[in-house]
Amino acid sequence: MENAPEASPPKLLDQVRDRIRVKHYSIRTETQYVQWIRRYILFHGKRHPRNMGQKEIEAFLTHLAVEGKVSASTQNQALSALLFLYREVLEMAVPWLDKVVRAKQPQRMPVVLTRQEARMVLDRMSGVYGLMAALLYGTGMRLMECVRLRVKDIDFERGEILIRDGKGAKDRVTMLPASVADDLKKHLQARRALFEEDKRAGMASVYLPDALARKYPNAPAEWGWQYVFPSGSYSVDPRSGAERRHHVDEKLLQRAMKKAVQAADIAKPATPHTLRHSFATHLLQAGYDIRTVQELLGHKDVATTMIYTHVLNKGGRGVVSPLDA
Repeated sequence: MENAPEASPPKLLDQVRDRIRVKHYSIRTETQYVQWIRRYILFHGKRHPRNMGQKEIEAFLTHLAVEGKVSASTQNQALSALLFLYREVLEMAVPWLDKVVRAKQPQRMPVVLTRQEARMVLDRMSGVYGLMAALLYGTGMRLMECVRLRVKDIDFERGEILIRDGKGAKDRVTMLPASVADDLKKHLQARRALFEEDKRAGMASVYLPDALARKYPNAPAEWGWQYVFPSGSYSVDPRSGAERRHHVDEKLLQRAMKKAVQAADIAKPATPHTLRHSFATHLLQAGYDIRTVQELLGHKDVATTMIYTHVLNKGGRGVVSPLDA
């Protein structure tokens, strides 16, 4: 009897995906890293990364900046993907990687709406997207933190929202604005009805990280783990292949916000993230301590929160123009 042929080793990009999943990176990070590594290999004529080094990486990054005209943050994302490839997947000793220069990101002042402008925008949004926008402004959540919110993490009695697995894989607590509590309860009533329909159809399971899904095998089909803001249809999970109801697409909220900003005739390039900036600025204007605001925003370093103190200064550093004097 002949020996069965040995299975061929997995392709490089499959090795990248496997390593990313072992490290429990998000599906978004996986998609971006695979895309950048593929572009890097194609840019150099499909040469294997083992046969390339610092010179090839810098040539690729230069191409992105000069020809692709990408931003500094995008260029740094591409570099992070290549660092992951060499260190985590190929496991190469590459001391030269530390010498690759990251693009310097410009220090931009955040776009902030005034209280009146924020109210004008929110008044022009309704339904689910109006509720989500109100939560962004009223809690300081990031866009994806709001989109991924689970039923169990809302505490109406304590007036709190527990934000799980935020940026940097950190949990934190923020307030539940009393002014949206009733609307949120009504929304959850409708959400519960949809959940019951999904149960009858055998489609009530939602995504949970692998470790949680193994620890609590029944949790995906329980009410508490459901997304507060679900998608209007089922979709196929690209990792597991399971068909289920995911959370709402964040692009829909972004479009609704854009229409509201235009309808309010506001010239500022305001996005859903602008509501988070406005939340922080308006709290500081109200006299709240910057450390408190830092905790509510989930910033690792108070220096990140300090940027909002610059927005507080009226005009140039609070100085009155000599023309007005």
